[in-house]
Amino acid sequence: MKTVIIGSGNVAYHLAKAFTQNNIKVHQIYGRNEIELSKISNEFNIPYSNENLEDAELYIIAVSDSAVENISELIENENALVAHTSGSLPKEILKGHYRKASFYPLQTFSKTKDLDYSKIPFFIEADNQIDEKSLFELASIISDNVEVSTYEKRKYIHLTAVFACNFVNHLFARAKEISDSQDLDFNYFIPLINETVEKIHHLDPKFAQTGPAVRGDERVLKLHEELIKNDEQLHIYKTLNESIKKMYQ
Repeated sequence: MKTVIIGSGNVAYHLAKAFTQNNIKVHQIYGRNEIELSKISNEFNIPYSNENLEDAELYIIAVSDSAVENISELIENENALVAHTSGSLPKEILKGHYRKASFYPLQTFSKTKDLDYSKIPFFIEADNQIDEKSLFELASIISDNVEVSTYEKRKYIHLTAVFACNFVNHLFARAKEISDSQDLDFNYFIPLINETVEKIHHLDPKFAQTGPAVRGDERVLKLHEELIKNDEQLHIYKTLNESIKKMYQ
């Protein structure tokens, strides 16, 4: 299918890269940010525009959730298949008389970090089985892990991803605040972080839990609370320890 990617952020960049690496031709990348569009265009030899949206058979909208609806209104081709990449939006958010779909890659994307696209789960949803099959086959060129999904399932996939990724990364950032405040090299903690992630490849996360809260070590908990001078850090520390205690009561 003649394909256009709409967007210039992290997801759009990685889709352009994944498509290019797998010899899937992208006919245009379209968006508002000409600087980022030109970078993607130069790296992957894809024509770009921030003015004229090319006519296509497939449009993949890879923009922020808040922009999906408005962007979708730019597409006038009623014969086109249009898919967004959001984990939290229904395909019905797309406004137009074209065929609607979702093409959701379950991964955290940063332009500066290489990824093995073959391991990324893709979740497909479409208005009909023909479009579902087309998107499934497209995703299968990129990934070894493609499933048909419903919006109901995808919502909970996205919620789980926020807990498993976004919240965890925020804790890394908060941990680095503490290490930086005491001139501790954050690299000390990388082996610990790696082992924590490695363990859940072999253990249910609930059974991999360690630390003072699961042990009921009130002396250590009190000591840590006294050491924390930042109110937000202290709130997080207390909240998470209470959650751990309740899980193992």
